[in-house]
Amino acid sequence: MQLEEGEDLLSLSLSVSSSRKRKRSIDQKPFDGSHILLLLQARDRMIKLDGRRQRYQEGDGRGLHLVRLLLVSAVAVDRRDHRAAAQSLLELYRTACLSGDPIHRVAAYFADGLFARLSPAHSPAPGPSPEEEFSAFTALYSASPFYQFAHFTANQAIVEAFEAEESFNAGVLHVVDFDVTYGFQWPSLIQSLSDKASSNNKPITLRITGFGRSPAELQETATRLRSFAAGFRNLSFEFKGKLRGAKFDPTQITAGGTATVVVNLVFFLQKLRSHAEVRSTLAAARELNPSLVMLIEREAGGNPAGFAGSGYLGRFMDCLHYFAAMFDSLNDCLPAESSERLRIEKNHLGWEIMRSVTMADGEEIMRTKKGAMERNGFEGVRLSSRSVSQAKLLLKIKSHCSAMDEHGGGGGGFRVCERDDGRAMSLGWQERRLITATAWRCAP
Repeated sequence: MQLEEGEDLLSLSLSVSSSRKRKRSIDQKPFDGSHILLLLQARDRMIKLDGRRQRYQEGDGRGLHLVRLLLVSAVAVDRRDHRAAAQSLLELYRTACLSGDPIHRVAAYFADGLFARLSPAHSPAPGPSPEEEFSAFTALYSASPFYQFAHFTANQAIVEAFEAEESFNAGVLHVVDFDVTYGFQWPSLIQSLSDKASSNNKPITLRITGFGRSPAELQETATRLRSFAAGFRNLSFEFKGKLRGAKFDPTQITAGGTATVVVNLVFFLQKLRSHAEVRSTLAAARELNPSLVMLIEREAGGNPAGFAGSGYLGRFMDCLHYFAAMFDSLNDCLPAESSERLRIEKNHLGWEIMRSVTMADGEEIMRTKKGAMERNGFEGVRLSSRSVSQAKLLLKIKSHCSAMDEHGGGGGGFRVCERDDGRAMSLGWQERRLITATAWRCAP
């Protein structure tokens, strides 16, 4: 699926933008029960008809029609034009499909997000339970190279930072993970350090301070990691969980001054809502005087910062393109009708769309990661050739597509692209970058 229909999309964006400037009456009365009932009925029909709707061929114009409906809906929702929003959302629910082609699937979830943004008290889709969220994350982790690329790339850089200081770090590595979530990143690091300890016949200590969303999730993560690490007798492992946002004493981490300290910011800064929160986080990271800060972020889509103000349509389009590429990439990983794929789309990607579209209007942050890091006292570090080779090997293992070249050029499927003179590496789907990894150290 391609959303980039060149001149068609350009003219579409311009026509929708210009329509905002035309003076006309806008129905800004409260979004009443009749609107809500009609939309809920249309959504219910979409779900009941799901799987029985005709599959459409790419290039038949229906994809562009869905994109047009989404843009019209976004404009109407932002303007609180309830009548126009209801009409376009009704048409979206009549056309979209949760188990159709990728564009039909992604349109259905964006319709839900716009509906919820228009009427927050009547969100059409409840959020997943913790169990459903975990199951969907696990399924995506297993099926797609998306998260594995992020975690393996970060861990390779962390191991190299540890190796560079072996002469004085006493074999101790302390990772401060600002968003440990389920802890899926760390088993591969534990394995790598254990292999290193065996080859060098020197004991290694790995300490992880992880910040999480809830005490229950932190406890489950701690149990999972300690259980895994127990199988490696040449590695001493310690885990300390803290609630996200909790204050911590940097001296407790840097005590002794010998350990290699690494800050892990994988998929974290994009969750922050203001420049002040970014500055606070990076100031806390810099206070630890880390040998390495690992940053991995989605390439847009994760923080559209609402639709208000100049350029909102561009941000919405960027968000749509990102998630369309994510949905399309699942074709390379799972059959369209597989239960795992439906679970991923509903309880992971679909919920991310919901949060992105309904996010309260706010500051647009992290548009340039490089600028944000440099303004807060960090300088970029080149990623090693081993990191690049490992990422390409991962794609050869995970992807069903053979059209991968050294520079991420023509052909379909996942690909790896080096950027910024080797200081950034991206995972892309076709011509769209999905996530980018960069490494940083404190500037003198």
